[in-house]
Order: sequence, then structure tokens, then C-alpha cells
Amino acid sequence: MRRQSRGALSVALLFCVSLHAGCGGGDAERGAPASGEQVTTEDFWCTWQDYPDNPLIKPLPGQHWPESLLADPTLVTPQDSPDGMWHLFAHSLQGIHHFVSPDGIAWEKVQGDGPLFQGMRPYVFCEAGRFYMLYERITALLPLSSVIEIRSSTDLLEWSLPTKILEPTLPWEHSAQSATTGNPFLMKRDGTYWLYYSANGVYLPDCVYFEPKYIGVATSDRIFGPYRKERTPIIGPTEDEPYRNLGAGSIKLLPQQWRGSWIAFNNGIYRDAAGQSRSAILVLTSQDGLSWDSLCPGPVIAPGDVPWKRAFVYAFDVKEAGGQYRMYYNARDGWLFGTERIGLALLRPARNALR
Repeated sequence: MRRQSRGALSVALLFCVSLHAGCGGGDAERGAPASGEQVTTEDFWCTWQDYPDNPLIKPLPGQHWPESLLADPTLVTPQDSPDGMWHLFAHSLQGIHHFVSPDGIAWEKVQGDGPLFQGMRPYVFCEAGRFYMLYERITALLPLSSVIEIRSSTDLLEWSLPTKILEPTLPWEHSAQSATTGNPFLMKRDGTYWLYYSANGVYLPDCVYFEPKYIGVATSDRIFGPYRKERTPIIGPTEDEPYRNLGAGSIKLLPQQWRGSWIAFNNGIYRDAAGQSRSAILVLTSQDGLSWDSLCPGPVIAPGDVPWKRAFVYAFDVKEAGGQYRMYYNARDGWLFGTERIGLALLRPARNALR
């Protein structure tokens, strides 16, 4: 991990908290495409390029297998943050950790070596100068069970006590081995909160752990709920999709529509031709946010190319900043024994894709 002076960066962070108002209004003010341009071809969304110095963030010092992972990043960009810095939250097996950066490239751990609190797969949503962190919390191991909780903050440093907002209640969210709701993503559309989430699990025998089987959605007039669930999953495993033939993984949307459609990113769980479990990032499109189709002919970020993402490319967060899109994601270099690190992919408006 690239490091700067912890003392200097911490002082700057605390000083700047008092100088910035934080994120803007509830319904997103920015969205596709970047820089106010109009993308006119679907191919644009399929041209992500890895940052050359990947991975950017590695497991914390002293963490070795099976704790050698840092996963599921979520971002607050400088234009939304209370201090004009980049903020990233990700989880290890210890809990959720906080990182800060002046440029989104060189990251430093905030608040010591320990986690903020117990949880995994976080997502930060901004509204009216307040930050809300949604995350999954494991409640039991046999069977595997989890719920979604939410906390709030005005400075990204101190967080409220948790409130449970979603738990597995529907038949498809349960199986003999798994009863989970997790991988939260929250957006606001026309005054209504849309909570996308993963549920249930598919067991990967070559890894000896579960990955999400279905994706569902729930809506509410209030951020703390209660949330009304769609009765059936919106995405599930299917043999018709070679990159999602085992499980649905997770989903995150861009904040505004493009050409009348929503754009989303999805890390499908699949078995490859050799019989090994995999995950890769797909780009999806939808007219209503419920029924989804593939936008690109295959994954935009796939495993197997380089050692640090040899086995899996997992969850992510996508933000627009400085005229480009940034996708921070984590990847795994092995199956049963593996280290997970966080990297970056970039999408810049191509001249021939804009008018």
C-alpha cells in the first residue's frame, strides 16, 4: 500500500472537516455521461482500462491467510466529501476499514489498525450533507445468516449506532445452508429510496465459502424504512448467461439514466469451462431498474489476466470525477487459498463516442 505521513494526513483530514459542507441533495445531481457530454454508442461503456499500478490497496499489515483479504470498496469522492479528500471503505474479516487519499491513488488507513465496526460489503450513500453507510452483518454461521444495517455520519469519522433495515423473510432468500440479505446499494428516484441487495447463497466447493445467489430490490419513502420488497428476485443464476450461471453476485447503478435507460454493474458468479468458480464484472441496462439485459458482449473486467486477479474479480463502486469514471474493485488470486486486494479501472470519454 502506498503510504504518506499518517500524522500530516490525519491533521489535514480533521482540519478540513470543518471547512466543507459534505454531499449534496438526495436525488443524484450527476450521472451518465461524464463531463456533460452525450455518449451516443453502447460500446463506450465496454472500454474500461485497468490502472497500470494496480493493485492500489493490499491487505492490512499482519494479516495472513485466511484473513488476507480487503474487499468490496465503496467511495466518497472529493466533491461530496466533508474535507475535499477521497474516502474509501472496505472490509476485512475483522470488519469495515476507512482509507483516505488526496488523489484516489495513494491511500492511507484512518483511525488505527482496527476496524470501524463489525460488518462487510459496505456502501455509502450521501444526502443533504449526511452520509449513510449500509452494510451486511453476519448473524450466524450455521446456517449462514445475515442482515443489512445502516449508520449515519456528518464527517465520515464518527458513526451512529446501527439500525437494522432488511433481513431475509421471503422463500427465495432462504435455503438449508444460507439465509442472507447483504451487498446493499441505495439510490433515490423521484423521492423514493431504492435498496438493491443480494440474498441467499451458492456454495463454491473449490473455495469452501458462499457467494450471493440472487439480487432483489426493496423501496421505501424513508431511508430507515420500512422497505417494501419485490416478491421475486430481479436477477438470478441462469444457464443462458455464461458469466452468471451459478449466482447473481451484487449490483450497483449509475445515479442517472443514459438515453432513457439505467446502467448497472454486476459481478456475476459462474463456473468456467474447466469447472472452476469465477466472478467477473458485467455491464447491464434496464428501462425500469427491475428487468436487466447485458449491454456489453462479455465482462469488462475479468479474472485470469494477471496474478493478483487470477481467480475472481469481485465487488466494486463506480464514481464519476474529473471527467472520467472510476471503478474501484477487489480481486482474488486463488480459490481455497487466496489474497484479495483493491484495484482501479478507468473509463474516459472517447472522442468518437461523443457528440
